Amino acid sequence: MKVTQEKLPDSQIGLEIEIPAETGKKAYETKVNTLARTANIPGFRKGKVPRPILLQRLGTRYIKAVTLEELVQKSLEKALEQESIDSIGNYTLRSSLDELIEKFKPGEPFTFLAAVDVPPTVELGDYQTLSVKAEETVYDPQQLEDWFKERQEKLATLVPVEDRGAEMGDVAIVDYKGVSTPEGEGEGEPIEGVEGTDFRVDLEPGRFIEGMVEGIVGMKPEETKELPLTFPDDYPREDLAGKPVTFTITLKELKAKELPELDDDFAEEVSEYETIAELRESLEKQFQESAENETKQSIHTAITSELSKVCTVDLPDTLVQDEVTRVLTQTAMQMEQMGIDLGQLFTQENLPKLRENARPEAIERLKQTLILQEIAKVEAITLEDSEIEERSNEIKEQLQGQEVDPDKLREVIEEQLTTEKTLNWLQEKATVELVPKGTLEAEKETESESGEEPTNTQETE
Repeated sequence: MKVTQEKLPDSQIGLEIEIPAETGKKAYETKVNTLARTANIPGFRKGKVPRPILLQRLGTRYIKAVTLEELVQKSLEKALEQESIDSIGNYTLRSSLDELIEKFKPGEPFTFLAAVDVPPTVELGDYQTLSVKAEETVYDPQQLEDWFKERQEKLATLVPVEDRGAEMGDVAIVDYKGVSTPEGEGEGEPIEGVEGTDFRVDLEPGRFIEGMVEGIVGMKPEETKELPLTFPDDYPREDLAGKPVTFTITLKELKAKELPELDDDFAEEVSEYETIAELRESLEKQFQESAENETKQSIHTAITSELSKVCTVDLPDTLVQDEVTRVLTQTAMQMEQMGIDLGQLFTQENLPKLRENARPEAIERLKQTLILQEIAKVEAITLEDSEIEERSNEIKEQLQGQEVDPDKLREVIEEQLTTEKTLNWLQEKATVELVPKGTLEAEKETESESGEEPTNTQETE
């Protein structure tokens, strides 16, 4: 069998396959004999249908079509084996079926065109001299103080206050009613849904609509006050957004927060540590490590983004479609955890659009994964069994009580660890410029507003 190969885009191999005359004739005759034994033709017993009648009733076009269905499949399998082509996914015909049926004449050589997906090819650019910008997350000691303050607030004792006015930090229990502020003359109308009784207001800046907390400050229990305010432009109720309102507020109760002392008893109540010093030391270490990991993640993200610019990957559609399915599956799992009804989103009508929207992310993920895998192979970046076992034990502890496929788990762990080690290796080779957190996001927004394309920071030595 004569086979001619042609390299096509998107990691495909085009094949021109010539089927010998004898092979085509034999396949056709075999199919005719099979149909003669199995076809149900009125007026004839099964297996006793004369050939002319069979051809007349079923039609030569139909017989040629079912012959070609098997002939093409078998010939393609034989061609792949003969040419030692490692294909993935199914084949696609590059000739129309109608054209093939017209061309196919039993007893004459027959040629058809097909294409098969093959494993992707990765062309590595100058990945050892990357120059990237990444955002640096700096540990802020205020995080630690905020953590303690939040826990103190949760454990605070509310003490009634009667001998002074409300202050920031207090808790006010109020009745309130909102009335529209009319333009010109006339009285305002009560606003439906904007009223409440025994409503708790924590007197802290930024709570509720602007001016309400500040208006309550200074009020004493049993005092009533009118506050002319304005709903913010982004207020959830569109009919009220940006509209003026007058609130009538009665302060029914006022309570001060009595915070617990930051001592050893507090540490034992909110953690497994016996002393406040141990708790503080542990938290400080966690926040510092979190900042370092966030910075490292920013560097790795910048590196993978730059790799996509200097390396090229020819992706077969078979892998892209598989990755699209994985992206949608992960999205569905996240939505399910959030309590979203998947049945309304993942409908038969929506699925094609969802797959189309997920395609860019799937392609980018595939490219990054394949590039890192190729670099790991070229640079002989390998894993120790101890590394795999340590990560495996960590994950098994997190998934305690759940069924885990050990082979699948090992496969996932090996991919994760190889990616991490490869990125760490690339980070050591790269020139990294750290900028304050939020800088790059601000630059992107500026470029987006101005319509400019992001600049390529790649440098070569």
